[in-house]
Amino acid sequence: MADEAKAKGNAAFSSGDFNAAIKHFTDAINLSPTNHVLYSNRSAAYASLHQYEAALSDAKKTVELKPDWSKGYSRLGAAHLGLHQYQDAVSAYKKGLEIDPNNEALKSGLADAQSAATAGASRSRAAPPPNPFGDAFQGPEMWAKLTADPTTRVFLQQPDFVKAMQEIQRNPSKLNEYLQDQRVMQALGVLLNVKFKAHGGGDDMDIPEADSPPAPSPSRPAKEEVKKPEPEPEPEPMEITEEEKEKKEKKEKALKEKEAGNAAYKKKDFETAIKHYTTAMELDDGDISYITNRAAVYLEMGKYEDCIKDCDKAVERGRELRSDYKMIARALTRKGTALVKMAKCSKDYEPAIETFQKALTEHRNPDTLKKLNDAEKAKKDLEQQEYFDPKIADEEREKGNECFKQQKYPEAVKHYTESLRRNPKDPKAYSNRAACYTKLGALPEGLKDAEKCIELDPTFSKGYTRKGAVQFFMKEYDKALETYQEGLKHDANNQELLDGVRRCVEQINKANRGDLSPEELKERQAKAMQDPEIQNILSDPVMRQVLIDFQENPKAAQEHTKNPMVMNKIQKLVSAGIVQMR
Repeated sequence: MADEAKAKGNAAFSSGDFNAAIKHFTDAINLSPTNHVLYSNRSAAYASLHQYEAALSDAKKTVELKPDWSKGYSRLGAAHLGLHQYQDAVSAYKKGLEIDPNNEALKSGLADAQSAATAGASRSRAAPPPNPFGDAFQGPEMWAKLTADPTTRVFLQQPDFVKAMQEIQRNPSKLNEYLQDQRVMQALGVLLNVKFKAHGGGDDMDIPEADSPPAPSPSRPAKEEVKKPEPEPEPEPMEITEEEKEKKEKKEKALKEKEAGNAAYKKKDFETAIKHYTTAMELDDGDISYITNRAAVYLEMGKYEDCIKDCDKAVERGRELRSDYKMIARALTRKGTALVKMAKCSKDYEPAIETFQKALTEHRNPDTLKKLNDAEKAKKDLEQQEYFDPKIADEEREKGNECFKQQKYPEAVKHYTESLRRNPKDPKAYSNRAACYTKLGALPEGLKDAEKCIELDPTFSKGYTRKGAVQFFMKEYDKALETYQEGLKHDANNQELLDGVRRCVEQINKANRGDLSPEELKERQAKAMQDPEIQNILSDPVMRQVLIDFQENPKAAQEHTKNPMVMNKIQKLVSAGIVQMR
């Protein structure tokens, strides 16, 4: 199914195996060619491998199938950007923002595309002299630094300051227009990691103003100009409203409650942890980590329904707040774990599996993937247990036996297979199905069933006769002989096993005497060379020397015949037709 292939693609993408992800997404597309999400995912995989032409093709298909989906334009913009088609990238990101104006990924992509377009344009024409501080304003790091500093953090609440910084980021040469704004000076100091004072303020670094027009001043001695100007006052922090102050205080209290909840959780004091997390949720409803933490406590306490409710609440609130995808994925994974804990039958695992798959689409990580695989395995095992019925298994085996007697081998295989589904531990069903496969010429399948039969009951002689027969038809006479001899250890008088030994010995002696036709010998040698055991013997330096001695040094060869291990390997080569004894 397409969903299964998609899930495999997501898992491969999460593990960094982008080629496998592309293969699985392609399989899913073949099954569901109108699913826009599949093209979007494959576009991302192609882009991760820097195959931007293919990524662009899939992104265009995504937009064609779902023109009102903002993520399609994000894929389109990324592909154009990878191909250095900056204006096309800008156009794609803008179209996406028309659909979803608050999408951070589109905003970031647009900023990157515009920066790249500006840089490309500057390389194609004579650029003005670079501003010495231009690099300080590039990239998202600028906003992170300004947010981290307590002084400039306050400025970010002022729209005119934010607008000025955005203009400088787009065009660093505009810095000269804002040199008189003390807030911009303060921000520049933070970005350059230096402290600026007002003009004439002392020994701190001066602001270069080479590109700005000098201020008019009356004609006076230069000495007086240095002494007279008075230092300008430092800008005072902006006053915050009572509402903002209260909100900030609540957030700080909520974080303290969360820390107290974490400490109680580690001590296994779950009731106290729940109280702290609940208080944190009441103080600050803008952080879903308080909800997911409380869900974790409910999970540990075995209150699975309460855990699921909290996880659903976290996902719903997280989408409203546009929270980090990892947080939403964590909530979904936690919900899936609770559903697994509550599962009592195979069908109960279905919602858990679906929840884990949703979590992987939000954020793919190995822990969630392992939980998904475990849930799928548990569901399969339970289905098998629920289907287990030895009585029906015996009935199906008997139906298979009747079909076998009537030489209706395909029908017999169906009945034996159903018998094994009802009772997977029945060696007789494996033995009978192996006989059917042998009649149908499906020798590898017959060998596999015969080996499973022996594994389930090593004393069941039929398993050895089935396996030996398959090996005999595959012309692996030495292996067939070993199988028959192993069976005789458990049933020394079994006529089928004794007849099998006789037939194998006849074929081996025929080869030893050189009675094989050239075609038979060639076929047998080719088959033997595919056998890993034969390959190991021939690649062994000691055995290569032994074979040389048998040809050139009769005295050394005589000594080798006294070594049972060497002679056992020689016999295998003889039986395989690789070596002939004369």
